[in-house]
Amino acid sequence: MEEKRLNLNSRDLYLYCLTKPGSIEDYPFGADVIVIKVASKIFALISRRHGLDILSLKCDPDYSELLRQQYPSITPGYHLNKQHWNTLLLDGSIPEKEIRGLIDHSYELVYKSLPRRKRMEDQEDW
Repeated sequence: MEEKRLNLNSRDLYLYCLTKPGSIEDYPFGADVIVIKVASKIFALISRRHGLDILSLKCDPDYSELLRQQYPSITPGYHLNKQHWNTLLLDGSIPEKEIRGLIDHSYELVYKSLPRRKRMEDQEDW
């Protein structure tokens, strides 16, 4: 059976990102870019570019290269560190399961990079 592919919109992804423990939204780049953070560190950016929804996520550099080869709609991070960030064009060409997995991966990378003390402090607030 072929994997389900959806043309997810920014709202669906925004809501999924906010299910991550300690996640908050912020607008440091203006009202048109939703930034999702954990403990003040960004793990997702959601916006529109040329009329299309885009999602930027942190990613392991080696994994980034594989994803970019597999999906033409995944490109180096738009206005971000091209080695550590990917931008996904949400045009329906990436399976929903893959996108959610990439959100999880981004969150985990950022969360694990936090100092242990900060992780413990934040967990108390959850």
